[in-house]
Amino acid sequence: MGGLRPERQPLRLPLAGASVAAGFPSPADDYIEVGLDLNELLIRHPSSTFFLRVSGDSMLDAGIQHGDLLVVDRSLEARPGLIVVAVLDGAFTLKRLVRHRGRLRLEAANSAYPPLELHQCGDVQIWGVAIHVIHPLGRHG
Repeated sequence: MGGLRPERQPLRLPLAGASVAAGFPSPADDYIEVGLDLNELLIRHPSSTFFLRVSGDSMLDAGIQHGDLLVVDRSLEARPGLIVVAVLDGAFTLKRLVRHRGRLRLEAANSAYPPLELHQCGDVQIWGVAIHVIHPLGRHG
């Protein structure tokens, strides 16, 4: 498949002029300030950005759940501390890249999963860096 990508048209959605208090309530503000395009907010490098659906629970403690949608940028440098999509022996995995005792490894954000020492793995490639996660807060509709 190849072909041309259709040019992305901005989709501006309303952004309220006030923030929402997650602590004590603040007075409501009915004023809508500006439009917001989620593509512009979430995607800096369109030609190297992909969406991936999460399968499994190894990253729960990082706030990433089964079924979530990841925004992954392949143009970013994978550095220790970042959550990356790696390919291990042909299979995708999502883990945090960590430097431990001078060596790189992939760590889950769930204590049920052991770290993956990269020097002990066969074919390993860091495919991209996870930059955003999108998940529903509950069932709607």
